[in-house]
Parts: sequence; structure tokens; C-alpha cells
Amino acid sequence: MAQETWQQSLKESVTSAEQLAARFNFNPQPLMAVEAQYPMRITPYYLGLIEQVGDPIWKQCVPDLQELDDSGFSDPLEEEGFSPTPAIIHRYPDRVIFLVSGSCASYCRFCTRKRKVGCADMSLSFRELHDGIDYIAANSQIRDVIFSGGDPLLLPDSVLQDLLERVYAIPHVEMIRIGTRAPVTLPERVTDRLCTLLKKFQPLYLNTHFNHPRELTEQASEACARLADAGIVLGNQTVLLRGVNDQPEIINALFRGLLKMRVRPYYLHHMDLTRGTGHFRTSVKSGLQIMHSLRGPVSGLASPHYVIDLPEGKGKVPLVPQYVKREGDVLLIHAADGSVVEYPDVADR
Repeated sequence: MAQETWQQSLKESVTSAEQLAARFNFNPQPLMAVEAQYPMRITPYYLGLIEQVGDPIWKQCVPDLQELDDSGFSDPLEEEGFSPTPAIIHRYPDRVIFLVSGSCASYCRFCTRKRKVGCADMSLSFRELHDGIDYIAANSQIRDVIFSGGDPLLLPDSVLQDLLERVYAIPHVEMIRIGTRAPVTLPERVTDRLCTLLKKFQPLYLNTHFNHPRELTEQASEACARLADAGIVLGNQTVLLRGVNDQPEIINALFRGLLKMRVRPYYLHHMDLTRGTGHFRTSVKSGLQIMHSLRGPVSGLASPHYVIDLPEGKGKVPLVPQYVKREGDVLLIHAADGSVVEYPDVADR
């Protein structure tokens, strides 16, 4: 069977520091120790978005010696402790993460699952995938199934369709979500055939992962348009990354651009405490200031939840700027223009 364009792109991806050094003229030796521990893959498309060494695209996909810092946790969210079967993470009563793929089109250097994504122990057998489906079928409280990995859209259409059909047929499953970075790093994966396939499984929600305005290219926009035209509801989960997008004007431009592409900003994630990602972490204060900066200049549609996913599997908690202070029966509320407005409150009954 002939390979599709996206599969050929994956074959042509850069997977070593030596390949990258040949293009950008640097010494690859220091990065070889990093790629030996944490795999590297950059698609030709995403590689083409790099304008210079150390720019926001480079930082997201090129290994860095700082990744060998041992501070942080290998499994910061205690996912293994919430995995009744290898393919399932069950942290919340009514929803599960279904790990259907062990690889991604490009390996993000800040990935929460960098301990395993792209590694041999992340590959799941068909038996393990079917055990995961059996687990979902046996637990009637599960209403929401999130296809994750790795990237579910790296599965061939036939395999993805089979898994979707099996989960969709479970009576108590009310909706399916897919988490993917394909529109960002491999937009050619979003074919008309894929969209026709996904359209069969409504309601189906797809969360993308754009982190910087330079990722909002014509190709990415076209990929998202094909999905939206197929009736897929699109959201975006951005990670706050030091040196990449931790400035209000960058986040502002990113979220406004996403809305133009019919993608709703859903989460702004504070960096998880993952080992090898400390150089990306910002302060919570910085994140709150960015969220505060969105009020007024940006539509409410472009204001996501700013969340921390707590260690030990305690779940996501929203963080919000402080807008209200009480003085007696009066609230002092900070308006978008920076002024403070007195607002009379009523007593609790």
C-alpha cells in the first residue's frame, strides 16, 4: 500500500543532532547525550518554521543540555499509580485517558511524559489496547474518553477507526476527545479522509497544542479548517514556557490568532514538575500577570483557564488573578482599565 504524504514526511524527519548540525552548522556532540536519553524527532514542516538557533520553535523541539538536570519528577502526575491497565489513566471518576499511541510527529522537549514517549516501553500491543477498552466498558461511570499518547493521529486511519468504533459503541460513553499536536507539527496529517473518519463519532472534541503565534501558519490554519468543517469542536491547550511564550503580547497574539482559526483557547498550563524541563518553568506570578493582561484587550472567548496539574495525581486546579477585595458591605473590584470600582454587596441569607 502506497504511503500517504504525512507518512513520508515522518520518514524524512530529523532524528539526530548530527542531522540538525549539518543544517545549522553547530557542534552536535554535546546534544548526543540528551538525545540518547530523550528521543528527538522534528518533521520537515516544523523544522522549516525555525528561523534561527534558539528561537521559540527551536527551543520546543531541539534537545538542550539542561534536560539532563535531575531535578523534578520522572512521573510528576503519578500517572502510573492511576493506571489499572497499561493503556488507561483513571484519575477522575467520570473520565479516563486512553493511551493509544507511543510516538509523536515531533518530540516536545517539555513533555510531561518525556520519560516514555518515543521509547520502546511506550509501545502498546493490540491486546493491551483492547484490555483498555474492556476496562472502559466494565466501568459504567466513565462518560468521557480522552485519546492520548503520544499522538493518536500518528496511528494509521484503519487502526484509529477501529479503536474509535470500539469505544463509541460502549453505551455509557457520551463523548470522545482527542489530544494531538499534528495540526502544529504535521498539518499534512489532517487529510479529507481523516476528517470524514472523525465525523462519524460525534460528539468528538479535538484539542490541539499551539504555543506560539509563529505556529499559526497557513498550513496549520487549513488543517484546523478541515476539522472544523467536519463538525469537530476544536480547543487548544497551551503550555506556559519560559523563553518561548511567557510575555503578555505573545499570548495575546496567539489566542487572538487561534480564534481566527476557529480554535478556542481552552487551557493555559503551568509547567508540570517533570524531570528535565526545569529550564522552561516560569513563576505562577508571571502566569497570573499574563491572564490579567488578557482582560479588556482580548475577547472573553480567548481567555482560557490557567491551571496547575497538581503532583500525586490530585488533578487540575484553576489559578485566577485577584480582582476583588471586601471592605464591609462593599466590594472593591479591579476593572479591566486598572481602575477600582466600589460595588455594593448583599448579605448572605
